[in-house]
Amino acid sequence: MKLSEMFEQAPEIEIEGLCLDSRQAKPNDIYFCMSGIMFDGHDFVEDVIAKGVKAIVHAKPIEHMHKGVAYIQVENVNRTLNRIASLFYQHPSRYMKVFGVTGTNGKSTITSIIQDVYSHFHPCGYIGTIAIRYGDVELPPSLTTPDPILIHKSMADMRAAGMEACALEVSSHGLELGRVMSVDFDIAIFSNLTYDHLDFHGTIENYLEAKKKLFTNLKSDGVAVLNRDDAYYQAFADCTNGRLVTYGIKHDSDYRAMDIQIQTDGSQFTLLHHEKSYTIKTNLVAMYNIYNLLGAIAGMCEAGIAIEDMLPYLASIKQIEGRMERIDEGQLFNVIVDFAHTPDGLEKVFEYAKDITKEGHSIIAVFGSAGKRDTKKRKVFGEIASKYCDSIILTEDDPRDEDAREIANEIKEGIKDTKNIFIEDRYNAIRQAIESAGAYDTVLILGKGDEVFMYREFGREPWLGDHNVARECIRRYCLDNHEENN
Repeated sequence: MKLSEMFEQAPEIEIEGLCLDSRQAKPNDIYFCMSGIMFDGHDFVEDVIAKGVKAIVHAKPIEHMHKGVAYIQVENVNRTLNRIASLFYQHPSRYMKVFGVTGTNGKSTITSIIQDVYSHFHPCGYIGTIAIRYGDVELPPSLTTPDPILIHKSMADMRAAGMEACALEVSSHGLELGRVMSVDFDIAIFSNLTYDHLDFHGTIENYLEAKKKLFTNLKSDGVAVLNRDDAYYQAFADCTNGRLVTYGIKHDSDYRAMDIQIQTDGSQFTLLHHEKSYTIKTNLVAMYNIYNLLGAIAGMCEAGIAIEDMLPYLASIKQIEGRMERIDEGQLFNVIVDFAHTPDGLEKVFEYAKDITKEGHSIIAVFGSAGKRDTKKRKVFGEIASKYCDSIILTEDDPRDEDAREIANEIKEGIKDTKNIFIEDRYNAIRQAIESAGAYDTVLILGKGDEVFMYREFGREPWLGDHNVARECIRRYCLDNHEENN
């Protein structure tokens, strides 16, 4: 695409790519000087020109200008980036049914359910914490909500592969930093809002305002699907620019679950919608997943899929790795891996563990707290865990440049009478939990889900993944027991 097609009165320069990370600049790119939290893109202009970049979009004055390079000064580089990213990739979100899901917890589950079930009717891609996924393609995740270039490129690739829809996780960071300003959302879903990310937003009010942007910017013919039972429901209802639809359990809603039955291997409930009732059987477990499923059903129904047609596919939703993932290698105790990393997320998993653990048997939890992230929640983690658990094993969880033991000590401040130990190495911590579990106990491995990396002081390094470690330890533990008993 020529630069003159992007900007009025720009020269006839052929642009082959878009770039906002100077390290990834290539010849004939256009470079956007973004001012981030840690770095200012204006400081790397000379570097990218040396790599062959042909155009610079900037907000601050550029002192040294080179011949053969176009300099385009704008008031807001981020807004311009969003516009150009959509244009360069031929506005893919305008030609797809786009579901955006925001909330403290549930984003990955709701978007994954939508991709799985909606794809039975129209091919659907997914962008979020778990991966970038469509058809037979699965790419490693970038951020929960990637930058505008990657979002629009991924959607363009999805369209080329035959996708007709995309389910996108929309984080508060992504909204606050303007990563989805040019995405054409058809359905915006709100799951819940609880304490999280205050290290970035500062206050719960700022966090709320960031989340609301998905709904204030929603097009007038879009649909806002809101959790009627959430404490912040009214704030979202008051700000939404689209048609309002609700789901819930406790309050009268457009999509309401009644007569809920939850077992260890699935759930059943009656769905009331437009004075009709439907019996929903699903392999999802835990009350919070009933909410996630309701949000997904409401979003898909508003997108044109009849509830009757969804029913067969709700019974066998694909396992969402690292989200309430049951690890079953034939052992006599429960092992659950979950991404829970907020106070509310932990409590919901603990509540489910209490429901499925037989009286007289133990709940054993393995978790930590991320380094260089909201430190105030660490003591809260300890308080919540001590209410439900019989034993707690504290361990590393993306420590970055913090000391994992010091993080554990902050968590311990909230633990009262529950016995606990610190095992820094996460593999050994999981192993200890599994080897100490008796029949009908429940082991919870929380915080990282299916992530296969660990953030340390020097950056990201490979990690086996909690789900893989759990399986390996169970097999080894059960095998050892079998050999000892024979």
